[in-house]
Amino acid sequence: MNSILKATFLCTATALASVAHAQAGVQTSSDVPSQTAADTEAYPSQVSDPAAGAGAPQGAASVADASQPASESGGDIVVTARRRNENLQDVPASVSVLGEKQLEATGARMVLNFVELTPGVAMQVGATEPGDASINIRGLNGARDAENNVALVIDGVLRTNAVATTQPQGDITQVEIIKGPQGALYGRNASAGAIVMTTRKPTDYLSGQVKASAANDDTYLVSGLLSGPISDQIGFTVNAEYSTSDGFYRNSFLQSPVNQQVYPGNSRNAASIDSYEKFYAFGRLLIRPNEDTEIDVKANYGSQTASSINYNAVFHLPALAAAFSTPLFNLPISDHKFLFTNNTEAQSWQKSYGGSIRFNQRLDFGSLIGFAAYSNIKSDFIGGGTSGAFGFFANEPTCIRTRAATAPQVTGVPNQEPFTTYYNVFGYAQPYSPSTCDGIQYNDRRQKDVVTELRLVSPENGSPLSWQLGSSYIFIDRRVCINLTLDTGQSASRQCYTTDPRFPTESLVDDNFKTNVYALFGSSEYKATDKLTLGLALRYDIEARNTSNNVPVNARTRWVGNARTGFPTGTATTPANYYLNPGLDPAYNPSGILAPRSKTFRQLQPKLSLTYKANPDTTLFANWGIGFKAGGFNNAGTEAIVNGYFNAPVSAGGINAGLTVSDVFKKEVDSAYEAGIKGRIWNNIRYELVGYYTNVKDMQFFEFFVGEFGLLRSVSNIDKVRIYGAEASLNYEVIPGYNVYASGNYTNSRIQKNSSRPYTVGNKSPNTPDYTLNFGANMDQPIAASLNFVGRVDARITGPTPYHTVQDNDVPTIFGLSGNYKNSTRRAYTIVDVRAGVKADRWTITAFASNLFNKEYINDDVVAPEFGGDFVAPGNLRRYGVEALFKF
Repeated sequence: MNSILKATFLCTATALASVAHAQAGVQTSSDVPSQTAADTEAYPSQVSDPAAGAGAPQGAASVADASQPASESGGDIVVTARRRNENLQDVPASVSVLGEKQLEATGARMVLNFVELTPGVAMQVGATEPGDASINIRGLNGARDAENNVALVIDGVLRTNAVATTQPQGDITQVEIIKGPQGALYGRNASAGAIVMTTRKPTDYLSGQVKASAANDDTYLVSGLLSGPISDQIGFTVNAEYSTSDGFYRNSFLQSPVNQQVYPGNSRNAASIDSYEKFYAFGRLLIRPNEDTEIDVKANYGSQTASSINYNAVFHLPALAAAFSTPLFNLPISDHKFLFTNNTEAQSWQKSYGGSIRFNQRLDFGSLIGFAAYSNIKSDFIGGGTSGAFGFFANEPTCIRTRAATAPQVTGVPNQEPFTTYYNVFGYAQPYSPSTCDGIQYNDRRQKDVVTELRLVSPENGSPLSWQLGSSYIFIDRRVCINLTLDTGQSASRQCYTTDPRFPTESLVDDNFKTNVYALFGSSEYKATDKLTLGLALRYDIEARNTSNNVPVNARTRWVGNARTGFPTGTATTPANYYLNPGLDPAYNPSGILAPRSKTFRQLQPKLSLTYKANPDTTLFANWGIGFKAGGFNNAGTEAIVNGYFNAPVSAGGINAGLTVSDVFKKEVDSAYEAGIKGRIWNNIRYELVGYYTNVKDMQFFEFFVGEFGLLRSVSNIDKVRIYGAEASLNYEVIPGYNVYASGNYTNSRIQKNSSRPYTVGNKSPNTPDYTLNFGANMDQPIAASLNFVGRVDARITGPTPYHTVQDNDVPTIFGLSGNYKNSTRRAYTIVDVRAGVKADRWTITAFASNLFNKEYINDDVVAPEFGGDFVAPGNLRRYGVEALFKF
């Protein structure tokens, strides 16, 4: 099968070259296959806000190339959800759309901003480091360290790295969020949906814009864009942005005099919790050698430095809370008060670059469309560890000295609770502490990928049957390492393995992952009557994966040991001499090696759809589809660590945890049904009502373990999850230029089988809010000649959210006490954003406030059940400032 697919790619490429050669002499023209939306707008959907838009020629389903959507005209919103331009009213799916005017009115720039405006979608981003992200759509969660579950498509080109969802993507003119399995249309890892973005195409005259904003916490952004023609056949767009902020939170230890007394020369940068400095640049050439050919060339570069690991620890040990008569040992995560006192300045670095070339060649019998793209993203970070609780370095001289010198009773600098009130009892166990006893963790993640696709699309000739056929190939090369080092108060290493005596490696996971993806796909749609349209899409994926390990086999530790297998923790005179990875320990792995592994995953992804146009203003629709995420490999040694440290009997040093976490995790497959009605009333009211039902097999889920081995990030499988829910929206144009809207989602989920943790059956799907509600208003009204008042209010209510499969369950912990995770569910909270300003033809000045009422909430919670608690990160606080935009 692989040979057939490769042959298909070569044959199609040869055909393309022939076509390009044959067309070389055709007369040029400015008429092109696709229509720009740069100066127009689509409503932000039946599921978002519908501010009125400027008119443009109507073009529902009028062109084959859907990399650039047409605009809305006369109330008809044109989208590219199914890889061709068509009226949103005719799409048999729930699609949330933000047009250019909504993007400007809301200030939305990033995927996180779009998600916050869309019910039924939630996103965690940036707590571990800026590129760490996961998206949940209707109960389908994106597991960290697994593949993304949402396809990100920029100008018709797929981005495979989940980090890209955290980055700017240029000057965006339209965003579409399509919910439910989209693998048949968009390929791999679109099991929960797809996010489709369109950026500004070159204009046929010189134009541009400059934007600048300033806000509290020394937060600044400057961006610029220039666009225009180079010749009659070539246009360009270049844009760049620079942003910086000190963030919302501070490290109270680094800014204290004690820091310099205990660690002379150590960083004093208190703004090292959620600060950032970013630069991104984008370039685009659009080449139209003739009326039948369009070539789109893009390049991008990004660089950022930021903070990392902005977590505190929260315990869930009811017995300890009862023993000390305090809730501090069994605290609801939403009640936690954040304090950051780590002696290490937590830092992260990210560099990315890439490019793509995409073509659309119109033929007599259709259009040939293809692209090739390259991406290279490198992310790494350093931060405090969690080793203090396990006494790794309890005998190390720097740990002994700094633990005494940084005690809150001595310094007057409090730690997060309960490590101040109960410091004498539990202070040694604090993660991310001001002493060196918790070590330093270094994490390096880098990925290079090549994505290619070729497809043949039927002509738009009025036929009731439309179709497309294609193939794709993707290559991904990724390396992941986690290095726990000794902390001697002398900075940290940015290497995956080091013998430097200042910060030698004491625990290590380090693997290379290579993936080859081959796919064939096709889709067709048949207009059976004037009212009824039927659709079928089909895709077959083959994903071949292999991994190899980089941990030095003969290296040994100085301090970290494993008393279970005869290697006590090191002392001042006796090294531990343990393996850097417990997976090399013959007690767990008799071979003593971490051998290369390989596995191939295959899946057929069909999608059926039905559209019934009851009348010009009312559409009934239904669809069913299969979504697929390939399985993969945990870091080598994962299974050995879980079995040796947690599943072993108490007599052997374990806790009888009863966990199943394998070195290989299974593919995830979901079967999703959706049905709904959408329409408009009196031309100024839009509505949508949708119901959905999904069965998930082997849902991939992120598990986090800490123990004497250090840190372990892994992916497990939840055998069966059932999800159902409903969404509704209503948006009303009260008068031209003044709109109000409301939309909401309710999701009911249940774990039906979970071999990884059998006692969690009956619990909810993790990371899934029970409900989300969005509502607000938008105004754009004249107040003088050529001067308008613009204002916007957006509110979002996010319902209770469990973060793990373990919820109201009792779990054995490494401390010999049972943990219960009822309090790991985040409470419902409300965020309100406002913007107001004045707008002229070429400039706009806007005052803004996000999180207007300064609501404190949890952004992320990494639950470690066998540790007896969670690692929680705070959400953004109030941000207020002024923004100015000038266009020319």
